[in-house]
Order: sequence, then C-alpha cells, then structure tokens
Amino acid sequence: MAKDFYHYNFKKALEKDGWVITHDPYDMRIGRISFEIDLGAEKLIGAEKGSEKIAVEIKNFVGPSEVNELHKAIGQFIDYFVALGLNDPERVLFLGIPEEAWNDFFQELVVQKALELIHAKIIVFNPFNETITAWIK
Repeated sequence: MAKDFYHYNFKKALEKDGWVITHDPYDMRIGRISFEIDLGAEKLIGAEKGSEKIAVEIKNFVGPSEVNELHKAIGQFIDYFVALGLNDPERVLFLGIPEEAWNDFFQELVVQKALELIHAKIIVFNPFNETITAWIK
C-alpha cells in the first residue's frame, strides 16, 4: 500500500516527541481480512508503569475533496478501531492530521460532530517542522 504524502514527516515528528516506532506499517489479519495501519509506536512511561502503545493512521487532506478524504479517514478509523480491539486492545488508535487541515477543515461543525461520534483521538502535526503540535483525546 502506498504511504501517505506526509508519512515520513509524521513519523519523524512522533520520534522527536519521544516515541519509538515499532511497526511501519502495523499489519494485522483477522479472519480473511487484512488491515494495514500506517504506524505503531510505544513510549516508555516508567519502569514500573510499562509503556504506552499507539497506532496511527496518517491522513493528508491534500487531495481535491476534503469531504472525500474525511469519509475515507472515518471509515478506516472505525475499521481499525474494531480490529485493534480484537487483536491488540491495549493499543490506542489515533488519526494523524496536518496542522493546516486541523485548523481549517476540521473546525467545521459537521467534522467535529463526526469525530465526536466515533470518539476519534487526534494527533495534530506540523509536517514542515516535523513536530507534534497537539494531542486531542
């Protein structure tokens, strides 16, 4: 599967934020269905607390239709959320969204309501500075 336009920028931002990339991509198979989430990562919380595990589906929102990109992102988020619940329930799923898209399109009421409905967790990143700018849980 082709990597998203900002895949490497996001990966670098996550590493700068102290995460260790454990999967690129995070592949899983449940029954006859294969899933490929963009990244899996872990961050050590403390010697006694273990590590925090996440999976991230990176979305660009650079195509001709932001609405079409949103449909794809929400569909994938739901599918991956269910698959992780069955395969790796300790891992938390996030959508990786470029800062420009978050500050513009993602502030629309219908988009915010859709994210709320699916309980989406978001990592906002700046693809040019390769930094994480917000964690929205």
